[in-house]
Amino acid sequence: MKLAPETVLSAYAAGVFPMSESADDPEIFWVEPDHRGVLPLDAMHIPKRLARTIRQEPFQVRCDSDFQGVIDRCAQTAGDRPETWINQTIRDLFTELFDLGVVHTVECWDGDELVGGLYGIALAGAFFGESMFSRRDDASKIALAHLVARLRTGGFALLDTQFTTPHLETLGVIEISKDEYQKQLAEALKVHGDFDAMPSSVSGATVLQSITHTS
Repeated sequence: MKLAPETVLSAYAAGVFPMSESADDPEIFWVEPDHRGVLPLDAMHIPKRLARTIRQEPFQVRCDSDFQGVIDRCAQTAGDRPETWINQTIRDLFTELFDLGVVHTVECWDGDELVGGLYGIALAGAFFGESMFSRRDDASKIALAHLVARLRTGGFALLDTQFTTPHLETLGVIEISKDEYQKQLAEALKVHGDFDAMPSSVSGATVLQSITHTS
């Protein structure tokens, strides 16, 4: 049964998101974890080495220019990710949501090669991060920093990472209870977030200034 985009967005607004058992399984199931990963938008941790790399701008960072490229790479297996939950049903669903302007990407490009990025859903003042990938050192971290800067500039109140990982925890992601998440989500849904409030091309220094309030 094909899901309507409105049904999916209503699920996200209720704190529920879809996954599948594997890339080969056409079915999806709905997830509402007892504990949720979130990245407080005023508390992203940027290690000194990463800050230096962001200032050096090793990649061109774009938004929404190659959604299919991003989800394709997020769905690929890697050394630290032997399996993927992104099946064709989810690909089709998020492609439709991207076409509706609800799904967004942040992409890192090395010349003509897409080497890192992430995608997620923007709904009111909440951004629901779905998946990220990296084919170069720090590419996914740089994409996440650009996302946080963009969300802060656009007035968002919540960045949901769904789960926590050691990698994400080094950048400031924390785990909160389902009840606390529902409170934060309810407040975020009252806010009007503007994903495009930040210019399409910004310097690494601008990104760091937006995150840390320092130059």
